[in-house]
Amino acid sequence: MLVLQSHSTAVLFPGQGSQTKDMRALVAAVRPDLLEAAIELVGEDPFARVDESTRFAQPAILCASLASWTRLRDHIDPVALAGHSLGEFSALAAAGAISDQDALRLVVIRGDHMAASGEASGGGTMLALLGSSPSQAEALAARHRVSIANDNAPGQVVLSGSPDALDAARKDATTAGLRALPLGVAGAFHSPQMQGAVEPFRLALTEVVFETPQIPVISCATAKPFVDPAVELAQALISPVRWRDTMTALDTLGVEAYIDVGPGRVLSKLVPRCIRDASAATADSLLEDVSAPV
Repeated sequence: MLVLQSHSTAVLFPGQGSQTKDMRALVAAVRPDLLEAAIELVGEDPFARVDESTRFAQPAILCASLASWTRLRDHIDPVALAGHSLGEFSALAAAGAISDQDALRLVVIRGDHMAASGEASGGGTMLALLGSSPSQAEALAARHRVSIANDNAPGQVVLSGSPDALDAARKDATTAGLRALPLGVAGAFHSPQMQGAVEPFRLALTEVVFETPQIPVISCATAKPFVDPAVELAQALISPVRWRDTMTALDTLGVEAYIDVGPGRVLSKLVPRCIRDASAATADSLLEDVSAPV
């Protein structure tokens, strides 16, 4: 096996908002089995409607991540894996804790319940605060009755809530000299709006057998290795994503380099913001190096 990294490496699997235009082509070429299964489970091609709803985004992104992992896995021997929210299912499948097919089936169910819960709660979205301190983000969230959904990196916190409340929070943040960017996601994820999805998704999780991961998988909700995925994955629907703490946990394990399996480059961009001087790359860039003529 040609190993791309000679030092301790972690592989990162992204969540919603990481979609790219070319990911369907990758899945069709590398994992046509997953494409066929996704179409059957969703009832239509999720890639064609990925920007419309979490129902479509989740299975499409998971398929793209697992297709990328399929290309990469024979070239790397990671010491740990981690996924950002949805990405945890890709990470658990990559680690052998669940099958790819079970991971896909679960995220289809997850997406359906999350979309239904969000719609029943009045609809919502998310807002990224750039340059804010934790205390500033907490104060904004409290003033506008929204939730802190993601602590992604120093100076990057994501709020989740109703569109009107987040618009008020955006104006407030701008007045305070912060950058506030609406995110292209169709739901107030990791907020109380997802409460209605927790119990039905927990029941779906109990129908899947989780094996011991062959590679440690760090939970982004606890920043610790998974202990009981069937419980932790359900509770994570309404828990903040502690990505900064997750990166710190990987650093403590001795990880020296990070690979964002994709789609996109969302997580590779966050790496140096969380861990100073850490090396970050994408699966595509590493595979290009392997295939380059010598």
